Amino acid sequence: MALFVEIIGWTGALLVLAAYVGVSTGRLSGGSAAFQWLNAVGATFFVLNTWWHGALPSMVLNIIWSVVGFVTLWRIFRRKGASL
Repeated sequence: MALFVEIIGWTGALLVLAAYVGVSTGRLSGGSAAFQWLNAVGATFFVLNTWWHGALPSMVLNIIWSVVGFVTLWRIFRRKGASL
């Protein structure tokens, strides 16, 4: 189980890093679904990892981060559905 949690944590780190690099290099927009997916899933993976390690402040931050990402995705998809 510990190895699984570490793999999830490192995967989360890579997803959030990919989102940051994508926006910083202009390959992704901060309002894009791809950016939001990378951040929301990455933060969700961090939640599991930080919970396992007892890092509660980081866990709370990542819960908020993932909720913001998923709410933004919901708004993106709702807006796209309205324009069809």
